[in-house]
Amino acid sequence: MDLEDILPSSSGDPLAQLVRQDLDPLSVEELNARIAALEGEIARCRAKINFAINHRANAESLFKR
Repeated sequence: MDLEDILPSSSGDPLAQLVRQDLDPLSVEELNARIAALEGEIARCRAKINFAINHRANAESLFKR
C-alpha cells in the first residue's frame, strides 16, 4: 500500500503536506526533532485507539447485563 492510498487527496491536508515535504534542506538536528514529534504523534494516536477499543468493550459489557 502506498502512502497515496491512505492520505487524503486534499493538498491542504497537513498530513499530506508533511509527507510531501522535501527533507534535503533539513539538518540532522531538525530531522531528529521531526522524528521525535512524529513518534509523539504516533503514541497519541495509539493511545486514542486503545481508548476507543476499551470504551467500546466497556459499553458492550454494560449492555450485555
